[in-house]
Amino acid sequence: MTVHAWTWTYEGYDPETERLRETLCTLGNGLFATRGAASETDAGPTHYPGTYAAGCYDRLTSTVAGHRTENEDMVNLPNWLPLRYRVRPAGAPPGPWLSPGSAELAEHRQTLHLRHGTLTRRSVYALDGGGRRLHVAEQRIVHMGDPHLAAQRTSFTAEGWAGEVEVESGLDGDVRNTGVARYHDLADRHLADWRTGQEADDTVWLRCRTISSDIRVAVAARTRAVGHRAVPSRISLTEQWASRTLTVPVADGETVTVDKTVALHTSRDPAISGPRQAAVAAVRRAAGFPRLLASHHRAWERLWRRAELDVPGEAGRILRLHLFHVLQTLSPHTAELDVGVPARGLHGEAYRGHVFWDELFVLPYLNLHFPEVSRALLTYRHRRLPAACRAAREAGRAGAMYPWQSGSDGREETQELHLNPRSGRWLPDHSRLQHHVGSAIAYNVWQYCRASGDMDFLHGKGAETLLQIARFWADSAVWDTSLARYRLRGVVGPDEYHDSYPGAAAPGLDDNTYTNVTAAWVLMRALDVCRVLPDSRRHELYEHLRIASSEPERWEHVAHNLHVPYHRGTISQFTGYGELTELDWAGYRERYGDIRRLDRILEAEGDTVNRYQASKQADVLMLGYLFSPQELAGLFRQLGHRLDDDMWRNTVDYYLRRTSHGSTLSALVHSWVLARARRSEAWAFAEEALTGDVADIQGGTTPEGIHLGAMAGTLDLVQRGLTGLETGGDALRLDPSPLPQLSKFRVGIRYRGHWDVDLRFRAERVRVGVPASDEDPIRVSLGGRTTTVAPGTARWLDLPGPGPKQPPAPATRGGPE
Repeated sequence: MTVHAWTWTYEGYDPETERLRETLCTLGNGLFATRGAASETDAGPTHYPGTYAAGCYDRLTSTVAGHRTENEDMVNLPNWLPLRYRVRPAGAPPGPWLSPGSAELAEHRQTLHLRHGTLTRRSVYALDGGGRRLHVAEQRIVHMGDPHLAAQRTSFTAEGWAGEVEVESGLDGDVRNTGVARYHDLADRHLADWRTGQEADDTVWLRCRTISSDIRVAVAARTRAVGHRAVPSRISLTEQWASRTLTVPVADGETVTVDKTVALHTSRDPAISGPRQAAVAAVRRAAGFPRLLASHHRAWERLWRRAELDVPGEAGRILRLHLFHVLQTLSPHTAELDVGVPARGLHGEAYRGHVFWDELFVLPYLNLHFPEVSRALLTYRHRRLPAACRAAREAGRAGAMYPWQSGSDGREETQELHLNPRSGRWLPDHSRLQHHVGSAIAYNVWQYCRASGDMDFLHGKGAETLLQIARFWADSAVWDTSLARYRLRGVVGPDEYHDSYPGAAAPGLDDNTYTNVTAAWVLMRALDVCRVLPDSRRHELYEHLRIASSEPERWEHVAHNLHVPYHRGTISQFTGYGELTELDWAGYRERYGDIRRLDRILEAEGDTVNRYQASKQADVLMLGYLFSPQELAGLFRQLGHRLDDDMWRNTVDYYLRRTSHGSTLSALVHSWVLARARRSEAWAFAEEALTGDVADIQGGTTPEGIHLGAMAGTLDLVQRGLTGLETGGDALRLDPSPLPQLSKFRVGIRYRGHWDVDLRFRAERVRVGVPASDEDPIRVSLGGRTTTVAPGTARWLDLPGPGPKQPPAPATRGGPE
């Protein structure tokens, strides 16, 4: 692999890594995305073409291990990529259909161009031993300007021969959801009722629908030979396949080109009469490939300006790739959709395309660049507030109990069984007890409103969501007279290894610290919202939600009295964690090498990780990710505890030694926390977070889809983690904690009414530039001092550190340094 500032290039053809490359070379625009599979190949062990539309789910019932189970999946839609070819030298019969897996392949290169959102593939085929060769170059886009369009241009150059190139361009409806081996025992055919047809001489279409959700899907493809006379084409139509075949004459040394333009529509799209009519009309009016490419490039240029992040070196190149995939999953087009944050992007079928808590790691980045997208993603949660309230009622609770896994309608989508590939056994899945997802949603509402200043949302949908989550926590808390504390029982924290006590008949744990502390935070923010609401809106909201006048008093009492367990001078992950058996970490590493999925290893041995002080990922330490040291200390004071630097460092040390990092989010959180607790060790975790998907360090998970939370989290590690950036209150607050390896970088953020505040960090200084506008000056708080930066000016400020500080540098007019 060759990496330059804006390109990722894979040399040669490697069947072992093709699926990983396909994930990392996915192209998308927020509405739909297509994996970077070769156009000449079908789904199989080596390749997996996949096209996914945001929010397009379907539900099927399977029988697994004697149990009927229902699963909702993000649907693999009809494959628009097929374009295969073969040559017919003059006076000879046609040769075989060619593909990167053919024995004739002599050279192969695939390049992802980040700046302009294109994928190029170049292949050379040796047709015989006499020097006759075929050069093939493909350029592919999923259009960022018109989110329903995609296109590919394929050029063929003859070397040492003349004759014809036969090109078959098709649409394939015979697709299934088979991209994850663990799910192979589950029902996988989500499409039915296929129809195909022809529109004009150069266009074919295919339509179908999803089986249970009844979403109608249509794809149309226009295929043309460009600037060359093609032999009249042949149309092939079957129930699940539509294609056009062209035969194009080519001379020795000549290049011929075939363009394929595709439109995808579903019945979820607004302002259309029907998906088939819309798709056919879209390809008929679509411009030629050069103009499509140019408008696609312009759309990407606008995105990059709004998402500015400039970090030198290898880290910067990986961060740019991460940003590219975040923007392809959650673009400005997403603001018009009813969708959440799919944990694995629109890049594959892992986690069935479900929405977890990953928005906790994604929205903080989006808030400062694309707040309209953040608002839409939070509106997805608000639309599913009634479903969360029903779930709470069914559990005997008040308020809203959001599901751990969400899909189309907001019901709990977490599977009841999961497969351990190491043992081959299907096991009960209790991760639906991760009720802390509600706190993550409340946190995102609060952070979005602080960053954007969107009081309309806070007073409306945001308040409704936050207050209902607070009611759930208040009603879930049970008073323990022996402790004189409230307790939250029967939950699972972020560490998914522990879902019950050893030998317990029922799942769940008591007093998970992360859950309790974040619940206390939610309750206090609910009270804050009630205080800032206009009286009329507060009365209206209380009436609408049927909030009794006594409820806020209980919220405050619970918020100050939730139990936090400790053991041996350390914050406990949950009550009883310190009594669990210590694991022989060295012995397991010696026996197994990679022990990230320690839970699977122990289960295959007939043991359970529930018996050990061994965590999958950051749990208690997640508190240091969400809250600044001052905020966290304040939360513990609120709960009647003292949290000083020594206690926190002891807690960090304790769990560092007992965490296997079985989640890509774990390295991210640890790098964030260590940047302030033990800076010398932070970079190793930051580096792991950066390379998690690029190197597939989880061992085969990236081919099933990117880890969107980890990718967005690395962007936010630079944007907020290393800068200490906070956007609440009346000032832009900075508390930098740069790492030596990331001591020089630049970020542009959207702060309140200012669209592009320029922050440039150096080892000892930061430059704050505010673009010219009619907005008010920005107040910047740094190291206990507040400075005002007027629009159209910039200031260099000294970072806090030992020794006397110089006064702020004088303001300067103009743009970049």
